[in-house]
Parts: sequence; C-alpha cells; structure tokens
Amino acid sequence: MTDNSNNNAATDATSHGHLQDKLVKDSIANNQNITAQVKARQNHVSNTTLNENAAVDNNNNDFTQVQDLPTGTPQGQQTTMPNHTTNANPNATLNNSANPTSAQAQTAKQTLFNQRDDINNPHTPDTDGNEQTHFGYKTVNKAEKQARVADVFTSVAKKYDIMNDLMSFGIHRLWKRYAISLSGVRAGQHVLDIAGGTGDLAKVFSREVGRNGHVVLSDINAAMLEVGRERLINAGCNNVDFVLANAETLAPFDDESFDLVTISFGLRNVTDKDAALKSMYRVLKPGGRLLILEFSKPVFEPLSKAYDLYSFTALPIMGKLIANDAESYQYLAESIRMHPDQQTLKQMMQQAGFENCDYHNLTAGIVAVHRGFKA
Repeated sequence: MTDNSNNNAATDATSHGHLQDKLVKDSIANNQNITAQVKARQNHVSNTTLNENAAVDNNNNDFTQVQDLPTGTPQGQQTTMPNHTTNANPNATLNNSANPTSAQAQTAKQTLFNQRDDINNPHTPDTDGNEQTHFGYKTVNKAEKQARVADVFTSVAKKYDIMNDLMSFGIHRLWKRYAISLSGVRAGQHVLDIAGGTGDLAKVFSREVGRNGHVVLSDINAAMLEVGRERLINAGCNNVDFVLANAETLAPFDDESFDLVTISFGLRNVTDKDAALKSMYRVLKPGGRLLILEFSKPVFEPLSKAYDLYSFTALPIMGKLIANDAESYQYLAESIRMHPDQQTLKQMMQQAGFENCDYHNLTAGIVAVHRGFKA
C-alpha cells in the first residue's frame, strides 16, 4: 500500500510538471505571436507615413529646407524691423504664402527684407576697386574696413561700459546727458539711435518718449547690440526695438520715419561718412533733428599734447589690463585723430542737406555735439 501511494504521488508530480512546462511554452508562443503582430502593424504604419511624407515632399518642394519655412512675427522686443515688400497690397503676401508653389509667392519671398542684407558690406572690390581709406593710422582698402571695425567692437563689447568709465573718468555720462538736453525729444516721438551699442542714450529716450513713443536702438555689430538689448530689456524698456543696421544705408528704415536721429561715438568708425549723413537725412521727418556726439579736436594746444600722451599710453595699457585687448584701444586713439574736426564735420552735414547746423565743444573740444535740422 505504501509503495502504490508513493508511485501514484510520483506520477501526479510528473504530470503536474509536464502541465506547467506546457503552459509556459504555450504562453511564450502566444507572446511571440502577439509581438510579431504588433511589429507587423508598426511596420505597416511606418511605411504608410513614409509614403505620405514622400508624397508631401514631392508636392511641396519649396519646404524641403528649414530656411525656406515661413517665419512669424517676433514677440516682444524685435531684433529686426518688420518685413517690407514692394507689393502695394499688404495682404497679398499673406494670401500667397498659403500657396508656396505659386510664382507670386516666389516673387514675394524675394522682395522680403532680410536682416543680413543691410549689414553686408556696401564696399567691395567690385564697387570700390582698390580705393583706400584709413583704419586708425593704417591705410586699408575700403572693402576691408568694416570687418576690421567689427573685430574691434566684438572684442570689447563685454567690457565696453567699464572701459568708457575708466577712460573718461566717468565724464562720458555728462557728455551724453548734455547731448540729450539738446535733443528736444518729446513724448510720442520716434527716435533712432545709430551705433547705439550698450544703449546709454536709448534708455533715456525710452523714458522720454513714453508709452506712445518709440525708440530704435541700431548697431552694425551684433555683439554690441546684444549687450544693449539685454541691458534695456532688464531695465523694462518695452518701447524699444533692436535692429542690425549699417549707418551708410539704414536700409531697414523708411524715408521720413523719425523725429530724432542720434549717433554717439560711432561716426568716426563709418567707412563713408558722407553716405551715412545722407542716410540719416533720408530717414528724418521734415523738422526733425540730427545729433552727433563724437570725439573731436581740443581747442587748446597744451591740452591737445597732454591728451595725445594720455591716449597713446594710458588707453592701450587700460585696454590690456581690463579688456585684454591693447590693440583695439590703440585703434580707438588713432581713429579719434583721423576724425574730421568740428568745422569740417559741420560742413559735411550741410552738404548732406542739413540746415541750421551748429556744434558745442565739451571738455575744451575733446568731444563735440553737432546738431542739424531737416527742413
């Protein structure tokens, strides 16, 4: 009896073990079958999507590159001016953009203003040949100067404000305050600050023109403009736009669109100053005024000699110690000496069309504020 019981128990255990093995094998087989079905379905969906995308690509060849995609209007403070088209109907471009394959859309896309077009160098070997100009005391081809100046200000952008305070012993703030006092700026006006850099003047103009006014801080150098943009946004200046622009063309801006145009310590770096003055005249409204704050020629000879000694010894040393760039501040000193004197700049403004031109010497002529009006 005992042997039979033991045999039956062993038989049951063996049968139970076989049943477990069978259930495990069946479960594995079922899972594999389900997995195979899922993969087949995924492959079908993927192939369908690829075929659909290929069909879309074939039907919309204009949108195969990221740069061809239409762009929206920037929110908040703009870094470019709104696009301009030559089409008289402002809605035409919007309507055509819905059909990107049309010839009309292609034409509209070509006439849109591209922010980089304006900062391209207007002086090339094709336009100016080997015509030369000055870069500090050096003589360079006109086509080279813009890039050389860009290197200078890209290098010093982060330390620009600190160096201004050190070089002028803080007096540059008084010079700028005096220039603003001559601006006649009022609430609701539109102001363009060219070569505005870190935004000293634009920040004050933002407050003066108020909620209904508008200020554009422009600069040819992206590094300088970014410093000014961050500074003014942090200060809550929400009526300011920031625009990359070349002072010689001011291409983003329409004729007669500003009540006041200013350029502070930037004109001496422009390759063609006459072209810049004519562009400033173009964008001013009738009755508008231009203010130029710039280094000039000291009116007392003893001061001039002391100023030269300071400029060519102390400035490069400070540039090396503070900004790790002595060469840029050597250029600064040289560019000041190469800038037209007070009377010459006044005559250049008159030749550009400005009337009632005058200038005010500051710190015995080390700096001067020139003022002119558009009739």
